[in-house]
Amino acid sequence: MFNIEEALKTLPNEPGVYIMHNSDDEIIYVGKAKILKNRVRQYFQSSKNHSKKVQAMVSNIAYFEYIVTDSEIEALVLECNLIKKHKPKYNILLKDDKHYPYIKVTINKPYPEIFMTRTLKNDGAKYFGPYAGMQTVRNTLEIVKKIFKPPTCKRKFPQDIGKGRPCLNYHINMCFAPCIEGNVTCEEFKKVFLDICAFLEGNHDDLIDELTEKMVEASKNTEFEKAAIFRDKIDAIKKFEEKQKIINADKQTDTDIIAYSVSGNKMFVEVFFVRKGKVSGRKSFKIDDTKYFKDEEILSDFIKQFYLEEEEIPSEILVQSDITDLEIIVSWLTEKKGRKVSILCPKKGDKKSLVNMVHKNAEVSAENYRLANIKLMESKSKISNEIAKKLKLQKTPERIESYDISHISGTDNVASMVVFINGKPSKKDYRVFRIKSFDGANDYLAMQEVIYRRFRHAKEEEDAIKEGKLAQENAKFLPLPDLILLDGGKGQMSAVNEMMEMIDCEVPVFGMVKDNKHRTRGLLSKDGEIELSPMDSVFKFLTNLQDEVHRVAVGYHKKLRSDRLSKSELDDIKGVGTVKKAQLLKTFGSVENIKNAELLDLEKVLDKKTAKSVFEHFKNN
Repeated sequence: MFNIEEALKTLPNEPGVYIMHNSDDEIIYVGKAKILKNRVRQYFQSSKNHSKKVQAMVSNIAYFEYIVTDSEIEALVLECNLIKKHKPKYNILLKDDKHYPYIKVTINKPYPEIFMTRTLKNDGAKYFGPYAGMQTVRNTLEIVKKIFKPPTCKRKFPQDIGKGRPCLNYHINMCFAPCIEGNVTCEEFKKVFLDICAFLEGNHDDLIDELTEKMVEASKNTEFEKAAIFRDKIDAIKKFEEKQKIINADKQTDTDIIAYSVSGNKMFVEVFFVRKGKVSGRKSFKIDDTKYFKDEEILSDFIKQFYLEEEEIPSEILVQSDITDLEIIVSWLTEKKGRKVSILCPKKGDKKSLVNMVHKNAEVSAENYRLANIKLMESKSKISNEIAKKLKLQKTPERIESYDISHISGTDNVASMVVFINGKPSKKDYRVFRIKSFDGANDYLAMQEVIYRRFRHAKEEEDAIKEGKLAQENAKFLPLPDLILLDGGKGQMSAVNEMMEMIDCEVPVFGMVKDNKHRTRGLLSKDGEIELSPMDSVFKFLTNLQDEVHRVAVGYHKKLRSDRLSKSELDDIKGVGTVKKAQLLKTFGSVENIKNAELLDLEKVLDKKTAKSVFEHFKNN
């Protein structure tokens, strides 16, 4: 058994990462330390100065481990990677509020293409973004089409060159028609897409200079139509530039601006990317469970996790408030970029104005989330209120639990418990059970066993919370349901009501009955069936609930059955692992043939020692 006091005595005076585990062997927290001995010991000292988050975490630590590193920077990177991998409960976890769109140019191909994507890959293509939304991407692609006129048809190049006539886009001057044989070389085709990349990167001055030279040259050669095309491209680029938000026309340092807004237990973070003096993109994030953290701690963790993934590190990062671990984070980012990186928290001037602008956007994100959440809660409470009305319940059922039994002719008896909170499935609260008290087919007894075990677990957790042995948020069977809906008829309902009386529990119980085609028909109460119209929202809710609880029960039953069937008598023989088991079955075809095999036949497949073990196992049994 792990002894925390003894383990604390042996902690090294080295930098590293410490990993906290609970009694279920789950990683609940990952942290870094300049000196492991000092940092880890702090958690187990007097709790008066600890935050509620730290107190809750420490109460759940069953054991800890640590990894010694050569430097604090190495510890910071390892900490970020472990948090990303294990997503510990008590760490700040970074989540994209949206899956942002990008523009992808397959410049790594002889005949490139341009299109929108939401997936970034290390495939040699160029990605531009992220963009704030689909409309921004569409507008940008539309401008690219007008200026550069790339092909947008479904033809593939070079295989479709010279096949058929050019499409309408060519005739309305919206495509440079590479499909016409001899019209465009591979080099000329690719040059168009290199210009597109330069345009999307914001290198407009160089591009305008290049196009101006071509326009002048075409004019000198009296190629006035060609010169007019270059002129129109230059005008379009200049108009596009005018629409972009200028941040700083003089000092064009690549800068990221990070600001946030706190709303309740959540923090909404906005990151604006400024490149060559213009806002080139943005990202939004929502961080949950922040009430026990200080703003500077959250911001510090955010920066570490965000730039662990970001390939492009700016020279300057402006932040809304001071952060912890400033020096070590700056050193890490500088090392990652290969050039000096600064993190500043401006108090006045132009840079403070930029942070304020991003902060306003964060406030908008927080408000939009709040309004959307209100709307969602209204829709959720609506179905709960309708259920209460239909079933004549005294209390609106926020937490609804449903149960179903699954087996084949009484074998592998299992049950499922699904939970809907305010009309929506809460999958983290789903539970599955193996029926233990009897063998054979008896759905009524199975329902009684599951209900008894479910409420017994809840009682045990209540006692553990009172004794301080369990934190409320770690309970797996609390709170109790406001309503129980059984997948079954009168028999199941009667059996469960009988058990509810025995355990002195007054949660209302109803049965979900099906028609002769195994489809949801309605609800059954003690007083008889409750009529519901198929168009009724309560009926639709019941159908979804009944399908879900059945899916979970059948899925668990299939898994147990598959696990049971995949096992064989060979698993009990010493020296026979997965590889040797596969060799035997491949050679002899079945366990029965292996049982009847001679020792010499077994030695042709296995080493003599293992062959003898297999032979004697079946001979003795």
